[in-house]
Amino acid sequence: MFSLQLLPRTPNPSSSIYSPNPFKSLNPKILKPSKQTFKPKPHKPATIQSVLQWNRKPQLAGDTPRVVVITSGKGGVGKTTTTANVGLSLARLGFSVVAIDADVGLRNLDLLLGLENRVNYTVVEVLNGDCRLDQALVRDKRWSNFELLCISKPRSKLPIGFGGKALTWLVDALKAREEGSPDFILIDCPAGIDAGFITAITPANEAVLVTTPDITSLRDADRVTGLLECDGIKDIKMIVNRVRTDMIKGEDMMSVLDVQEMLGLALLGVIPEDSEVIRSTNRGYPLVLNKPPTLAGLAFEQAAWRLVEQDSMQAVVVEEEPKKRGFFSFFGG
Repeated sequence: MFSLQLLPRTPNPSSSIYSPNPFKSLNPKILKPSKQTFKPKPHKPATIQSVLQWNRKPQLAGDTPRVVVITSGKGGVGKTTTTANVGLSLARLGFSVVAIDADVGLRNLDLLLGLENRVNYTVVEVLNGDCRLDQALVRDKRWSNFELLCISKPRSKLPIGFGGKALTWLVDALKAREEGSPDFILIDCPAGIDAGFITAITPANEAVLVTTPDITSLRDADRVTGLLECDGIKDIKMIVNRVRTDMIKGEDMMSVLDVQEMLGLALLGVIPEDSEVIRSTNRGYPLVLNKPPTLAGLAFEQAAWRLVEQDSMQAVVVEEEPKKRGFFSFFGG
């Protein structure tokens, strides 16, 4: 992640973050003033150069580890995709992350991360005493500070006694690890508001609500927001996924501002519709690792940046300039 600092064309040694002379590596012939004098035109603004600040790192806010549940209520809105991309974005920023797939029997987070062949033990084996917790954690080879933990194997049933208390014990065990507790614990919540949902939100103190700009998803999101607040989770932020600007301009889709006004939640990020999502899912390669980056991947990285600093964004209305009417507009031209 980087930020932009706007600097004038004339080099200023005090404005650089790298060295006293940021233009030292440039060709001196370019910096040498020409003998010819050019009169700047008054109606053209001065050219501005931008310097990238790559050493900028977000400041971690709040007490660690931060336990964040990613939920929506409605299925198919992008909870697992958000968990995978935001989790790896946090790892790329230098924070240690443990992602827990709390969807029992229908886990998919390992597929999106390309780790399905490396999951040998799950939380069920840990609770039964068949393995240790560090054996159930799957460390990503691309980013060693990212780990995956699955609740159960596909098409398996949990013990009757497994619930919110068991998941809370699991989170406490992650906090008390010898190698240190992670900075973030992300819980991929299953769809619906049944027992699996209640279990997933029990140990969390923050929530990221993923929704799409359609009425069915917004109704479920509003219901889930009320349940999260009743459970004591007050820090709730929203990610609006699969946004299409062409449909918003044609008034066939609600805008992000309309969604924010309906739900009344802080906006963490806006993810545009991107066909690359399906390709990355089938390859087991998250969007944020693509080179060159896609628009959706950049949006996930920005959302992860705001999550670190407990920041939010504000949706605004951009009004289009009215078309200029000429002389022949009176005749329909």
